[in-house]
Amino acid sequence: MLRIRLRRVGKKKQPSYRIVVADSRSPRNGAFVERIGHYDPLVDPPAVTLNKERAREWLQRGAQPSEAVQRIFKWQQLFDEETEK
Repeated sequence: MLRIRLRRVGKKKQPSYRIVVADSRSPRNGAFVERIGHYDPLVDPPAVTLNKERAREWLQRGAQPSEAVQRIFKWQQLFDEETEK
């Protein structure tokens, strides 16, 4: 099963994350299928760059977002009423 999740990058004590589509069995920083965005939690407000078209495509194909990515999608108003189940 494919998951949309965060992949940690950045220096020690300065995390930054890439939003990626990856196999659910691969490790957090392992192989991924496609990078669809970036999340920086250290700035105020947290900076999010997201390719919404690709994210919607992967959701339609059945990729499941992680809890953290679901929150990011809600901040970006990616979910419609029918998508949010």
